[in-house]
Amino acid sequence: MTDALTPDQITRLFTRSDGRYAFARWGRPIAPIVFGTDDATLRTIKGAIEAVVLLAGHKMAEVDPELGTNLMLFFFRDWDELLAVPDLDRVVEGLGTLVPRLKAQDANQYRAFRFDEDGAIRAAFVFVRMDAGMSALPAEDIALMQAVQVILLWGDEAFREMPPLARANGVTVLRPEIAAVIAAAYDRVMPVAADDASHALRLSARLV
Repeated sequence: MTDALTPDQITRLFTRSDGRYAFARWGRPIAPIVFGTDDATLRTIKGAIEAVVLLAGHKMAEVDPELGTNLMLFFFRDWDELLAVPDLDRVVEGLGTLVPRLKAQDANQYRAFRFDEDGAIRAAFVFVRMDAGMSALPAEDIALMQAVQVILLWGDEAFREMPPLARANGVTVLRPEIAAVIAAAYDRVMPVAADDASHALRLSARLV
């Protein structure tokens, strides 16, 4: 049996690089759309999202009544491709300056979130550049990784010491410790957003 994470470990999962504690979960059903994949990969990605949403006890939807789609995932070869997507700069603020920065960092993924008035996640945009390293991974691994990283607002260095995925009997799985945190975060008595580290203590008390 895997030991549960300590309060300090949970705190680090939701602490930004500037030291701020920042947690948020989805407050509305997730309605995803995927760009840049074939049909088989599309099914894999949506299947991974559905599995993580089920783990969280949250809900999926075909359409968000306000936004239409509230989770957009883009897969591409070069960051410059984003600049050619019609109206994307209207939903991702500062795209014109973001793309050069990501290119300079040789980044292969980026996530942007939007929030409702209560702090809950309202929408998310996931960008995955299929560089050599990313292309070498199985589609199932990439899909599960992105689903996990978008189900909550994690700290920007949350998984530096402990990746959320692990291998078990030759199969990539979500680490039980991380799965437990996700399930606890979606407990109905827990807030949809928090900016105080005492929230991590409440999460710790609900780990199973």
